[in-house]
Amino acid sequence: MTAFDEAAFYRKKLFLSIFIPGIFVFFMWLVKAIEILFEVDFSRFGIYPLHLKGLPGILLSSMIHADLRHLVSNSIPFLVLGTIIFYFYSEPALKIILWNYFLTGFLVWLTGREGIHIGSSGLVYGMMSFLFFSGIIRKYYRLTALSLLVVFLYGSMIWGMFPGVYQNVSWEAHMMGFVSGIILAICFRKEGPQPPVYEWLDEEDEDENEEK
Repeated sequence: MTAFDEAAFYRKKLFLSIFIPGIFVFFMWLVKAIEILFEVDFSRFGIYPLHLKGLPGILLSSMIHADLRHLVSNSIPFLVLGTIIFYFYSEPALKIILWNYFLTGFLVWLTGREGIHIGSSGLVYGMMSFLFFSGIIRKYYRLTALSLLVVFLYGSMIWGMFPGVYQNVSWEAHMMGFVSGIILAICFRKEGPQPPVYEWLDEEDEDENEEK
């Protein structure tokens, strides 16, 4: 592969990695645009913990945001972290995102305070947590470096998981997203990029077997 072909390959891969997270963010903005244009409020479709009427929120709540500031604060990290997952974990990426989506929502429905929970910040915490712990669990230096980059970019988000730090914020969604990320990092540890196996290690194993 020439340098030109290699550059074209990585550009295409980056574009495809942005595509699905970009579609998700587009729909979040579309929902908010509909709310503003038609003067409606979709927040009633959020997660209402431990109530049957709150179950649809597991599917719908991540698309609904309180205001534009809330939407912007979730859109940027979702796009960045989603792109990183699709770029470095190409094969299982869609499964990781979908499991994060439903698992986080279900855990919020089980554990959240009484009231309506909306927004995609739980998903953002899930992606951040997955990227951090996946790199460590796999013991792959490139992914560990990626974990450190995630901490550098979004490490301050850790405070959002504790009650009372921020007003009118679903810290339960943040916490459950973080927990979901850990669970998914463990479940998908054998899918996606793996640390390279060096030939000298194989040769050493063969020598040991011959001696036995």
